[in-house]
Amino acid sequence: MSQAIMPRTAMIRTIMIQGTTSDAGKTTLVAAICRILKNRGISVVPFKPQNMALNSAVTEDGGEIGRAQALQAQAAGLKPHTDMNPILIKPTSDTKAQVIIHGKAVSDMDAVVYHDYKKHAMNAVLESFHRLQKQYDVIVVEGAGSPAEINLRDRDIANMGFAEAVDCPVIIIADIDRGGVFAHLVGTLDLLSASEQNRVIGFVINRFRGDLSLLQSGLDWLEQKTGKPVLGVIPYVQGLKLDAEDSLDKNVRKNSSAKVRIAVLALPRISNNNDFDALRFNSEIDFTWVGPEHAIPACDLIIIPGSKNVCADLQFLRDQGWDKSIAKHLRYGGKLIGICGGFQMLGKTIADPDAIESAVGEIKGLGYLAMNTILKPEKILRQQQGFLWDKSTSVVGYEIHCGISQGAALLKPALYLGHESMRVLDGAISEDNQIMGTYLHGLFDSAAATQKILQWVGIELDCFVSIDDLREQELNRLASEVEAVLNLDWLNI
Repeated sequence: MSQAIMPRTAMIRTIMIQGTTSDAGKTTLVAAICRILKNRGISVVPFKPQNMALNSAVTEDGGEIGRAQALQAQAAGLKPHTDMNPILIKPTSDTKAQVIIHGKAVSDMDAVVYHDYKKHAMNAVLESFHRLQKQYDVIVVEGAGSPAEINLRDRDIANMGFAEAVDCPVIIIADIDRGGVFAHLVGTLDLLSASEQNRVIGFVINRFRGDLSLLQSGLDWLEQKTGKPVLGVIPYVQGLKLDAEDSLDKNVRKNSSAKVRIAVLALPRISNNNDFDALRFNSEIDFTWVGPEHAIPACDLIIIPGSKNVCADLQFLRDQGWDKSIAKHLRYGGKLIGICGGFQMLGKTIADPDAIESAVGEIKGLGYLAMNTILKPEKILRQQQGFLWDKSTSVVGYEIHCGISQGAALLKPALYLGHESMRVLDGAISEDNQIMGTYLHGLFDSAAATQKILQWVGIELDCFVSIDDLREQELNRLASEVEAVLNLDWLNI
């Protein structure tokens, strides 16, 4: 690989990582660079101008950002803040999405309306960027999708439109494991304007397997063809256990010695699917995502996750025949948990009179809990801590929901949240002790909470995963792998 880097006399204050495609590795490269710089004692912060994702996190300032930026904040040793992701778009259907500015939902928009709104969105992006500039030495920016989407170039705020506005250099990353890596990189560069091409300081190739010497002729050709250096070839990091930005990781991790079988319904608009990472990565758990047109397998526990469109996803659940499978599962003594939107589905009715998520108006719930839910315009966003129903097992998590649930079922809560002086009851446990529901995301993140919940299921495990400890371990592993192969001379540290 060439070591020729664009000459610079001072440390780069802002660098942007763009990708040839979605899932090229932008999120993980930003996280890796943040951890590398943090380990070198440099004040660094992640930034994503615009993110489209249903996985989100609640910040300390009471807002909502993409889950990936919360992970990158942890890599940088920071608490998540809304300035790290000023624009978050959460699809509610194939044509509409909720637009969140500086952590707060402002409106549901279709693509045409949002395109006209982008000039206001860019102002919000630049406000956040300039605030971060004053606080940190280096900003590592993540693009979205590809910068070469011709139909999205006008008023772009996610990729080169932002890079041009703040005059920052760009690195383009591509995934060789997908195939066609040289076409991706050359084609992407060729579709950029002259000024955009000039700000690209080099390429990174991601997820390479095998002997690097066999790739060298291709790297030499790429550098000669484009005049841009290859800054690094990142190996395929096997079994990396970090939050996915949005897509479900459906890799099957079967274990013949598994002691418990858990099935989670992969709803079309599932939100915060990282709620289950501590379960997926536990070798003693047989974890299954149940997708469309698949039957719920025999299991000990079924979980209905959160949803960005509860009414539509509940109808989808019925269309799949999963409601009948759940009823059979309960008749045979199985356990059922609903989280956030999944909790709302467990009640008698869900009403959406203001069409917050859909135009359904009202839909019958599964009827397992004596409660009714009304969706309200004001979204509840808050970090939470407290205890499980035993009032001794601690839990830490967050709430993101529009619904307010009321009814007799809530008199037997699943959780006690808040401080001792003002304890709030959350969720419910059914009278027959087979069903549990809660609004709390992150329910399984602590090992102690997972242990208690699985004891409720009737299972005793020998090991449990603390998701925060796992993230730290994996971020350090990722940073070590990347630092070994990535030329960081361009930073001029």
